[in-house]
Amino acid sequence: MTTTLGTASAGPGEMDTGRLEVGETRDGSPFGLPVAVLNGATSGDTLYVQAVSDGDELNGVGVIQRLVPRLDPAELSGTILIVGIVNYHAFQVAEHRNPIDDTKMNRAYPGNENGTSSERIAAATFDVATRADMILDLHQGSTSRMLDEVRVRCGTRHRLYDECLELARVFGCGHILDQKGPDGQLARAAPNEGIPTVDPELGGAVGWDEESIRKGVDGVFNVLRYYGYLEEDADVERQVRASGFEQYGAPSGGLVDLRKELGDRVASGETLFEVTTPFGEPKSTVTANSNGILWRIRRLPQVATGEYVCSVGTDIDTV
Repeated sequence: MTTTLGTASAGPGEMDTGRLEVGETRDGSPFGLPVAVLNGATSGDTLYVQAVSDGDELNGVGVIQRLVPRLDPAELSGTILIVGIVNYHAFQVAEHRNPIDDTKMNRAYPGNENGTSSERIAAATFDVATRADMILDLHQGSTSRMLDEVRVRCGTRHRLYDECLELARVFGCGHILDQKGPDGQLARAAPNEGIPTVDPELGGAVGWDEESIRKGVDGVFNVLRYYGYLEEDADVERQVRASGFEQYGAPSGGLVDLRKELGDRVASGETLFEVTTPFGEPKSTVTANSNGILWRIRRLPQVATGEYVCSVGTDIDTV
């Protein structure tokens, strides 16, 4: 049976790329999101993968760029639907938010086909995503350095919580943030439609990180193996999970001197960072409120009073 996504159309054992038209630019030219269909030679489930719903989070499209050439539809059971760049306008100018409506795309789901630019794109991609049996929404910490992690955003009381947690474990970045996300995230909206969805956060800081991209490619392949899209065996390892997330800001302006590295364990009361003058004179010290793991840190050292510095994942266990 032929599978179509936008202008891409593939029969069994075939792959095709095309565009999903979602609107017009300011000069009236139509624009479309880059899409791909990989239609397996035998029937099976459907996986939906998308990237760059935040326009400066590029590691996800790096995963797709490396993933697709390695997949042979003749060896695939089921179908993979891909939207390679969701936030079209923000991607063009390398910004986080859609500059047409100043909106963070991953707060716009399930979208509105008659709404703002972001709501219309969200509605179009949500329509594709809800054709699937499971969803991977590829992200990264664009403005901060971050661990490679997978986020489970549906909340522990959701009827699909176990399925979402299992999908995160299988993706296998090493760390899971298990915390209910804000409204408007795809990983919140799609489980409400009965589709297990996770949000891999592949590293952080603006740029293109090959190690995080590699982990993302490995994660997608592990999902394909575990859920029967490919015949090879999956390798599922225990993951470090944080169920809490504490953020720390600067009590004074100056330069941040972090005392821990990403991924380090921290103890309650232990120094996380100092703020100093440009001459190295200490101004303030910030200590951890709880035991945990240093999960995320700011990219640049200069801070104003109250500005974000770092985050600690708390309530740590393994799953």
